[in-house]
Amino acid sequence: MILVTGGTGLVGAHLLLHLIDNGEKVSAIYRRIASMEKTKSLFATYKKESLFEQIEWIPADITEVPSLEIAFQNIDIVYHCAALISFDPKDEDVLRKTNIEGTANIVNFCIAYEIKKLCFVSSIATLGDLLPHEKFITEETEWNPEKYHNDYAISKYGAEMEIWRGQQEGLHVIIVNPGVILGPGFREQGSGLLFTKVKNGLKFYTLGSTGFVAVTDVVRITYQLMQSEIKNERFTLIAENSVFREILNSMADSLGVKRPKTHAKPFFMELLWRLDWFVSNVFQQKRKLSKATARASYSVNNYSNEKIKDRLKTDFINIHHYIKEISKL
Repeated sequence: MILVTGGTGLVGAHLLLHLIDNGEKVSAIYRRIASMEKTKSLFATYKKESLFEQIEWIPADITEVPSLEIAFQNIDIVYHCAALISFDPKDEDVLRKTNIEGTANIVNFCIAYEIKKLCFVSSIATLGDLLPHEKFITEETEWNPEKYHNDYAISKYGAEMEIWRGQQEGLHVIIVNPGVILGPGFREQGSGLLFTKVKNGLKFYTLGSTGFVAVTDVVRITYQLMQSEIKNERFTLIAENSVFREILNSMADSLGVKRPKTHAKPFFMELLWRLDWFVSNVFQQKRKLSKATARASYSVNNYSNEKIKDRLKTDFINIHHYIKEISKL
């Protein structure tokens, strides 16, 4: 039996569908019944509603140890996809509790229940910092603690340290580091918000770049890694490095709306996040644009996917073609 955490999120929901499609018996944890509806809706998007009924849902929270006791009964394999994604500095404590302490709990249970293999879905945010002579960030690029990293990146990095601790204690592990994950559904959170903003008439674009990947590639490759003899390694999962403007243009074209026309230059983004900070503090509102998000929008980061392509002899879906596909769903 396979246990999936985060089964009510973009990656976890697609992973559940992929596992069941491949004849696996799966269980998934959830915190709120309403959140399960997102996964059910995704299955319906792919016209596979009947497969949703094959999931054994268990009420549990990765930060609450007693609830995990039941979830780990009769489990052989674990995919840990659950995480909090936030770039609001006010969420620092909850980020650490969910992403670091929650992962520590999962690792401890995996060791206690002698789980055969654990996969952790991390992020390219935890990969290292380029030196001046380097062109691509790889799995071997070293994390520089003296450089600025946002709270989300730090929390995911701390979570990876818990995974490696488990490995040192005898647990077989795999870490995957996806880029910005694009996929259907979940338009009110994560990368799905990009589609929503473009559809609603986003006016601005930036010229920063990062790695992007289709969610279907993430779950397919992750499953292949877990089925293989490969263990105790990490793999960067990106289809290609793209400029944000190009991604936004593809979304606009696929949705049949106008492309963003105004270049939001770094100076403008720096001014905007400071204004957002002021407004959020005065009116006690949640941040809409943090310093981390603003700076990421104009930063240029290029990632290498050569390791995974070489090890599994696999390739990735063209991200711009994929945007066209999912815009129709």
